[in-house]
Amino acid sequence: MKRIAQPRERVRSEISAQAPLHLVLVEPQIPPNAGNVARLCAATGCGLHLIEPLGFSLDDRELKRAGLDYWHELDVTVHASLDEFLGRFEGGIWLLSTRAPRTHAGAPFAFGDALIFGKETAGLPQALLEAHADRTLRIPMRAGAVRSLNLSTAVGIVAYAALARLGFPGLR
Repeated sequence: MKRIAQPRERVRSEISAQAPLHLVLVEPQIPPNAGNVARLCAATGCGLHLIEPLGFSLDDRELKRAGLDYWHELDVTVHASLDEFLGRFEGGIWLLSTRAPRTHAGAPFAFGDALIFGKETAGLPQALLEAHADRTLRIPMRAGAVRSLNLSTAVGIVAYAALARLGFPGLR
């Protein structure tokens, strides 16, 4: 289930090279969120990347229950840090943040892109968002209604929007 990338290894296993998208959770803290995203990856063929430190063990009962029995259908890679992932990932990246000026609708997603989501309590680092301002997106929400959407809900919204833009490759 868990594949830890080796130093200097490019993030492209045989399975992940075929993945339409890569869903990246930076320091996820809540097992059911990660489990729900894992199930989404199993359903869509997207690669799942978890950036340490994780707020749970990959053996966590809640994580497995949320992902049910689909873990064998996943390409999961655990990375020691976001910098490590970014230094080795070969595709395009999209950073998701409630602080982004532009929405995800109409973004020019490409096959093999990574959608990167920050941890539930803090999101992505501001310096990273500023360094990649042209690759930073948000999901539209009513002003002042809520601080943010649930992580797994946000991942699902953007992943399916991107997959639609790609013509739902490999899906029926």
